[in-house]
Amino acid sequence: QVQLVESGGGLVPAGGSLRLSCAVSGLPFSSYGMGWFRQAPEKEREFVAGINWIGDNTVYVDSVKGRFTISRDNTKNSVYLQMNSLKAEDTAVYSCAAKSSRTSKYMYWGQGTQVTVSS
Repeated sequence: QVQLVESGGGLVPAGGSLRLSCAVSGLPFSSYGMGWFRQAPEKEREFVAGINWIGDNTVYVDSVKGRFTISRDNTKNSVYLQMNSLKAEDTAVYSCAAKSSRTSKYMYWGQGTQVTVSS
């Protein structure tokens, strides 16, 4: 049974920081690329950041470049999202997802963690 469990969300003032974690079980973690997505109320789900299986290649949506950093620890089956200089528009439910190297599609998803940035 594949499980992705996010943690670390919360309420933070604008300009503050949060670090999200995603613990993964039930799949060969080091064989999967990982990503973070977010969905704000009444908006489409948006890709935020991605990292390849070994952690040496990352990609970000333009709106978070320079502020967010994705990383992973394959010894802990975990992926992280360090979020700095948070803005009110970063408010959303953040979810992690696992991408199969075979299909290049995000196949497994966590339930999400709420991030609220007060202005």
